[in-house]
Amino acid sequence: MQLTGAQALVKSLEMCDVEVMFGLPGGAILPVYDPILDSKIRHVLVRHEQGAGHMAQGYAQVTGKPGVAVVTSGPAATNIVTPLCDAFMDSIPMVAITGQVALASIGSDAFQECDTTGITMAVTKHNYLVTDPADIPRIVKEAFHIATTGRPGPVLIDLPKDVSNMPMEWYWPDDLDLPGYSPITEVDERLIAEAIKLIKESEKPVIYAGGGLLKARASELLLEFAEKTGIHVATTLMARGVFPDRHTQCLGMPGMHGNYTAVMAFQRADLLINLGARFDDRVTGNKEYFAPDAKIIHVDIDPAEHGKVRMPDVAIQGDAKVALASLIAEFDRQDQETPDRSLWKSTISGWQEQNPLKYDQSDSGFPLKPQFVLEQLRDHTPDDTIVVAGVGQHQMWASQFWKFDYPYTWVNSGGLGTMGFAVPAAIGAKVGQPDRTVWAVDGDGCFQMTAQELITAAAENIPVKIAILNNAYLGMVRQWQELFYEERYSEVYLSADHPNYVMWAESMGCAGIRVESAEEVRPAIEKANSINDRPVVIDFRVDAFEKVYPMVPAGGSNDDIILGPEGDADAKAKGTAPS
Repeated sequence: MQLTGAQALVKSLEMCDVEVMFGLPGGAILPVYDPILDSKIRHVLVRHEQGAGHMAQGYAQVTGKPGVAVVTSGPAATNIVTPLCDAFMDSIPMVAITGQVALASIGSDAFQECDTTGITMAVTKHNYLVTDPADIPRIVKEAFHIATTGRPGPVLIDLPKDVSNMPMEWYWPDDLDLPGYSPITEVDERLIAEAIKLIKESEKPVIYAGGGLLKARASELLLEFAEKTGIHVATTLMARGVFPDRHTQCLGMPGMHGNYTAVMAFQRADLLINLGARFDDRVTGNKEYFAPDAKIIHVDIDPAEHGKVRMPDVAIQGDAKVALASLIAEFDRQDQETPDRSLWKSTISGWQEQNPLKYDQSDSGFPLKPQFVLEQLRDHTPDDTIVVAGVGQHQMWASQFWKFDYPYTWVNSGGLGTMGFAVPAAIGAKVGQPDRTVWAVDGDGCFQMTAQELITAAAENIPVKIAILNNAYLGMVRQWQELFYEERYSEVYLSADHPNYVMWAESMGCAGIRVESAEEVRPAIEKANSINDRPVVIDFRVDAFEKVYPMVPAGGSNDDIILGPEGDADAKAKGTAPS
C-alpha cells in the first residue's frame, strides 16, 4: 500500500495506540493535518504551541502514556522548547512532531526555518530529522519506545514538508534495532542484599520517595515495603501521592518549603533510602550540610544520577518497581534483627505534634488566606481529584495543604518551574482522565501567561476548573524581595484590578466567580463543582502579604529552616537571595 509521508506518520501514530494529539497547524506541517481528518485520533486545537506541549505533559502524567504534540516549523518549534525542557527535567514521556521547511531549503534561512534538532538536542532524549518517507514508521516506533523506556522523556521528530508529500510503501517494523540503547531495568541482587543489611542495621532510617516511583508504577510496592519495614516516608514535590498523606508513616514533603518533620528527619537520619529521586537542590539545601550523618542507598534507573550530588553507599541501577520487589523479598530472607527504633519514632511524632503546618485565618473572613482556600478545596472535592499546579507560592501551598492519598493525582512543573504550566496541563489531564474532577491551582501571574488555552477547553468541551489564588503580585518573587532585598519591591505588582478575571473567563466561554472572604469560599467551590458543561474560573482574592512557610533560605542548611513570620529576622540574617 502506497502512502505519502504524512499519511504514514498518522498511521504510525495509530499503530502506537495514540488516542489524542494536541497541536496547531501551519505551513510546514500542513500536509500532516490533511490525513488527521480521516484518523480516529482526536486532535485538540490549541491557541499557542507552548500550550500543546504542556497539555501533552498533563495527559502523560495522569495516564502514564506518552503525550503527543504536533506543531509547525520555526517559531512554532521554538515555542514548544519550554515544554520539551520541562518534560526532560521531570522525566515525562512525550513525542513532539514539528514541521520543517523542504529538504533543499534547509540551511538557506527560508521562511519559518530554524535548526529544530539542534535547538532541541539538549532538551530531548533523542531527536530525528526525517529525510526519507520510508523511514517514518521505524522512526515513530523508535520514538515511542525511547520516550517510554528507561528514564522516560521527550523525543522530537522534525519532518520536512516535501518529505511529508513524498510517496512510500507502507510497512510496520516488527522489531526495533537501537544499538547502544538498552536501559537496565533488572537490579543487581548483590547490591540489594547490601542495601537490606544497611536497612536492618539502621536506627534512624527514612525513605526518600521520588517521582521515579510514579514512573515505575510502584506505589503499591512502596506501601508494602514501608509497612513491612516500619520506615517513615517523605515524598518529594514530584512524588506527591505515591504514598498516602494520611498514612501514619507519611512525613509529607521535604525541601525548601517542606514541612518541619520531613526536613528534620532527613537531617537527623542515619540512613536515607532514595527511591527514584535525584537529590534536587530544593531538597538538599546546601549539600555540604545535607543529612550529614546519613548513609545513602540510591535506587535510580539512570546511572548518571548516582553520585551526581551525593555519593551513595549502595548505588542500585534499575527500575524502581523491580528494585522494591527485590528489596521486599530480601528483607524477608535476611534474618538479622533490626535495632530498637522506638526513640526515633517518638522523635518524629514529637516533631509532628510540635511543628504542624499552620496559618491564621481571621474570624472576620478577611483577609482571605490562600491556605484556607486550599483546605476548603481539598475538603469539598472528591478524594481522587486531580490537582494541577502552576509555579510559585500557590504551588507550595497546594502541595502542603492538600492530602494526596492516591497516585497520579498531582501534576506540576518541578524541575524547570515553568510559570503558565497549570491551565494547559490541566486541560491535558482532563482529556486523559475525562471522568475525574480536575482542579488547576494557579497564581494570577501564572494564569495570565497561558489563560488563552481556556478558549481551547471551552471549544473542545473540556470542563476543567481553575482556582486563581490572586494576590496581585508575583508572590514568590515578592516574598524573596521582602526577606532578602530590604522590601524593595521591584516589578512584582500585577494590579488588583486588571484584568477582571470574571469577565475574562466569561469572554472565553467559561463560568467566572469572584471570592473575597472566607464565608464565600465553600459556596463558590460547590457552585464550581456543579458546573460540568464548561470550564470554571474562581478568582480568590487572597492576602497579598502571606508568605510560604516553612522556608529554608537558599544557600543555607536545612537546619536553618524558618517556621513562620517570627523567623523572618533570622531568614534575613542568614539567607541569600534564592537562585
